[in-house]
Amino acid sequence: MDNLYTGYPQAVVPAGVGFYTHNLSRVLVDCLVKPSYNTHMEAKNTPRKRRVDRNHIIYELRVNGLNYIGVTAKTESTVQKSVRVRANKHFYRAKTEDKNWLLCAELRKLTDKNDIEIVVHEVVRGKAAAHKREVEIRRAVKPALNTDVRGD
Repeated sequence: MDNLYTGYPQAVVPAGVGFYTHNLSRVLVDCLVKPSYNTHMEAKNTPRKRRVDRNHIIYELRVNGLNYIGVTAKTESTVQKSVRVRANKHFYRAKTEDKNWLLCAELRKLTDKNDIEIVVHEVVRGKAAAHKREVEIRRAVKPALNTDVRGD
């Protein structure tokens, strides 16, 4: 039979032990423990500090003899894998979206994403430093497929 006060099944009490005190201690313990809830679980915008020390990769894509300089965050286990994922994303977007950028136009001419030649120039710590260094490399290399020339 369940205890009406706590909802717990009544325990078998040995002879000589008062059931009332046993049951009362259980009720008191249950009542003293305050439930601790995660108060941030329902928060919509949890404040999060952005990482500023992430490694970024400055890479070059060579497509049909023309080149493109870009920068991406190191998100995969290796630098080469991160740049390959980024090149695949460029290829996918070129095939599925209707952008008239020079890089997209050249990528549409390819039949396979493995035809993209990848060259890693540098790995730089920090986003701002990486973008600054990318501009320097773009000025030196003068890639034919970069259409966004901010900082040049």
